[in-house]
Amino acid sequence: MFVCVLNSINQHNIVIMIEAPEALYIAEQMNQTIQGKRITFVTAGYTPHKFAWFYGNPENYGNMLTGKIFGITHAYGGLLETDIEDSRLLLGDGVNLRYFKPGDKIPDKHQLLIGFEDESFLTGSVRMYGGILCFPADSFECSFTPYRDSAKNKPQVMSDAFNLDYFLTLINSDEKQKKTAKAFLATEQTIPGLGNGVLQDILFNARLHPKTRINTLTDNQKENLFHCVKSTLKEIYQAGGRNSETDLFGKKGNYFPILSKDTCGKPCPVCGEAIRKENYMGGSIYYCFECQK
Repeated sequence: MFVCVLNSINQHNIVIMIEAPEALYIAEQMNQTIQGKRITFVTAGYTPHKFAWFYGNPENYGNMLTGKIFGITHAYGGLLETDIEDSRLLLGDGVNLRYFKPGDKIPDKHQLLIGFEDESFLTGSVRMYGGILCFPADSFECSFTPYRDSAKNKPQVMSDAFNLDYFLTLINSDEKQKKTAKAFLATEQTIPGLGNGVLQDILFNARLHPKTRINTLTDNQKENLFHCVKSTLKEIYQAGGRNSETDLFGKKGNYFPILSKDTCGKPCPVCGEAIRKENYMGGSIYYCFECQK
């Protein structure tokens, strides 16, 4: 009835919602709050949504998950994947998760509802578009699979495995040399979980214009870009995510981006030049003309 379609995702101008820092933060909240709870009921696809993608028939999710223990949740790039005994629940970066205490009112609209033995519950609501995929642990094959496998199998950008040596193998590869800084950081799953929402501040901190060609960067600039990727994402994570996103309990993050639609036209915090906006690569870029030559 419903299937996940990676080609549909690629054909749309996707604005990634949560990115690597928020995914890691929410995964940790889920492991602290929900892990170990027994599932008593599940509904999926309750509220129709044109761009909510499911794996197979969402009506079967209840049979697959009811009675099982909600296990550990992993953050893979901007994706969240939970081990639920012999099943897996994979949530795309456009799914807004919310945990409710016993006695709280169930929202009128949702694409996923999971109730637990203690009468608390978890909801998932797709914003613009997103995947809610439940599948057997040993069997997952659809057009979304390469997207998930890429995010899962590459070194996670927030981990120690994503180090300078690995970053240099990415940025120095022949296929990346003609790309711009934005294209290198946020396209083709080069760095899963790093998208347009966080790259603006990364490039500002690195003092690089989004249109800068990778083949023009010096070794020092490449190394500095790596450190700015790590430090910027760490700062976002430690603040509980960006202020445009909410955590598992509906609380907005405390990271206020330097460059965004909210700061466009306002003075740069370093030099005072007005922050500019341009359309580029099917989306928007924000930059300071003086700081990011």
